[in-house]
Amino acid sequence: MEFEYDARTRQLREQLLAFMDEFVYPAEAQAAEQALSPSERWARPPVLDRLKAEARRRGLWNLFLPHSPRGAGLTNLQYAPLAEITGRSPFLAPEALNCSAPDTGNMELLELFGTAAQREQWLSPLLEGEIRSAFCMTEPEVASSDAANIATRIERDGDAWVVNGHKWWSSGALSPWCRLLVVLGVTDPDGEPHRRHSLLLVPADTPGVEIRRGLTVFGYDHAGHGGHAEILFRDARVPAGNLLGGPGEGFAMAQARLGPGRIHHAMRLIGMAERGLELMCRRALSRSAFGSSLAEHGVVQEWIAESRLRIEQARLLTLKTAWLMDTVGNRGARTEIQAIKIVAPAMAEWVLDRAVQAHGAAGVSQDFPLAALWAHARSLRFADGPDEVHRRSLARRELRAYSPPPLP
Repeated sequence: MEFEYDARTRQLREQLLAFMDEFVYPAEAQAAEQALSPSERWARPPVLDRLKAEARRRGLWNLFLPHSPRGAGLTNLQYAPLAEITGRSPFLAPEALNCSAPDTGNMELLELFGTAAQREQWLSPLLEGEIRSAFCMTEPEVASSDAANIATRIERDGDAWVVNGHKWWSSGALSPWCRLLVVLGVTDPDGEPHRRHSLLLVPADTPGVEIRRGLTVFGYDHAGHGGHAEILFRDARVPAGNLLGGPGEGFAMAQARLGPGRIHHAMRLIGMAERGLELMCRRALSRSAFGSSLAEHGVVQEWIAESRLRIEQARLLTLKTAWLMDTVGNRGARTEIQAIKIVAPAMAEWVLDRAVQAHGAAGVSQDFPLAALWAHARSLRFADGPDEVHRRSLARRELRAYSPPPLP
């Protein structure tokens, strides 16, 4: 693979870096203040509307859809350095560019598996940034790290599907702009384990859908970004045409959705770690303790050097993974996708932890973004599949190469 950015990537990087400096970083404090408004708790901060309009004007919009004329037409390898830049301000920049989860994954599902009618109804307004969506997979009563445990039922009743179940961590569902819930549920309880589930498109205002509460992540409710909802489905009825793909294809489609989502998280995590390292260096040079600057203390130098090593290693694996996804497909890159899903959150968590430590009490305060970035990185060690599940899968794949062939 080539490590040099092509001309289009260089141009978009320059545009995006300028957009971050001129608009995103200056808006962070204002967005945080606006997100605390009790009158519109779950609405996006008004400053985001200004950012979205400016991003569209500059052509920084829908960059994430690989090889698609509906997006910017970028490859995964071209998108990687751009997503990294947005990761430096993960609570503003991705949404400003219409490149934020869970909408990106849901748009890819609709692009890949939706009918013409489904794409017209849901994909088009999502691509325009007019609505938001949520992905309803995780459940509180079962170990959702094993998707075969999913218990929500989706049953056919005449010309409709009826949903009954209990979901949580449905990110974005509390937003007033959330119009679509993509629900994973069981349509064939007696089928093969990976053929029992289907995906259903459920309008958020469907009778029988009850959003019970927003959940917090280490105390952060992410209210300005739609929060993380707990949802009950009680006889929620939608037309038969709302099934995405075919019956029993839900598990495979969910996995197709999660692959790109995992590497997008990895790309942004590298940007988060880079910002943590930058803040750590600036702090080390501006503060003194015990007669010398923090930058002269050996332990701080060790943190800085080790941070650079870990970031570069993660970036190289991310770029390799993106290149493989472009050349051999997501399935051919599944080992690397799982590997970077393990590596990137742990790397960012480590770097941000040291950056917090270098800032002392200020590091855990709202005066710096480090505490929020750390909480986000830590949560990604189990989002889209916990580390342990991916390590188990990777180990089994490695062992297969050395297992004796079955007896004839």
